[in-house]
Amino acid sequence: MAAMSYLSVIERYHEYEATVHELMESILTGIADADLFHQPKVDIKAMKGIAGSYPFVELMYLLDTQGVQISQNITVVDQQIKLVPLGGNRDRSQRPYFTNRDESDGVNITRPYLSNASGNLCLSASLAIVQQEQKLGYLVVDVDLTRMIEFMMGDSARRRVTPAFKAVYGLIVAGLFVLVMVLLWTALRDIYGLFVVDHVGQDPLQPFGIIIFMTLALAIFDLGKTILEEEVLMHKDIFRHSSTRRTITRFVSTILIAISIEALLTMFKASLGEKQYIEPAIWMMLAVVGLLVGLGAYVYLGAKAEWLLIKTQAYKSGKK
Repeated sequence: MAAMSYLSVIERYHEYEATVHELMESILTGIADADLFHQPKVDIKAMKGIAGSYPFVELMYLLDTQGVQISQNITVVDQQIKLVPLGGNRDRSQRPYFTNRDESDGVNITRPYLSNASGNLCLSASLAIVQQEQKLGYLVVDVDLTRMIEFMMGDSARRRVTPAFKAVYGLIVAGLFVLVMVLLWTALRDIYGLFVVDHVGQDPLQPFGIIIFMTLALAIFDLGKTILEEEVLMHKDIFRHSSTRRTITRFVSTILIAISIEALLTMFKASLGEKQYIEPAIWMMLAVVGLLVGLGAYVYLGAKAEWLLIKTQAYKSGKK
């Protein structure tokens, strides 16, 4: 449950580009006022208003008609409004939100780019402020694209409690790794016992017990690694079926490997004269086949269902 990767953010942006632009337009249209250029501290009040409703807004400032910044940078840091005087009198006439404005001087929105201030993907939007048919300048707003997409998808609350989730998963993984060390220590101790003179040749099945311990250690280690990667280190998009399908596939694959090894060992025991292990070995082999068939059907049907869902969404978007 790490933060969204740049690739995931860009994919979501292209998927909801029209909605993102509509939201940006509504934000700028709602705060656009000629008083921003005439009355001091009006821009700070406006920033407080949009920051309270839209927590993904990062920065706001004003430009004159030539693209020169005439206000301080008004930023949101730790939910607090701060003035940063570094941007004053800076020529921004070469920025995309100024050079790409259309003739109607409506809201102009850039493509996603990496912010120099935060290092995150962001969008900038500008809107011409006009009073009595006289253009006063431009209002510019920067937003954090990742947080904006999370806000639109209703995922902001989960983002706030993600550190707690990571801590719990981390404790579970640590416990699993401790069990792996215990199993490996038991296996190594039994391996040492194989070379003790007094025990040589007493129990021909003793090596199989060692393999069982090591197989369990391998299965538990793979399970812990899967949980660590899926829930702590990697971003998991819970709104996409492919993320859940990937997690289940990896988990079931770990179980398949463990059961397959155990079935093989049980069959070996039966071949050494332990006839009572023949039936359990057969049932375990059948369980492996059943799990493999079920996993294949699940992956196929899940992928097909997701493809149909994407195709339906694209069709609806095309109709709009």
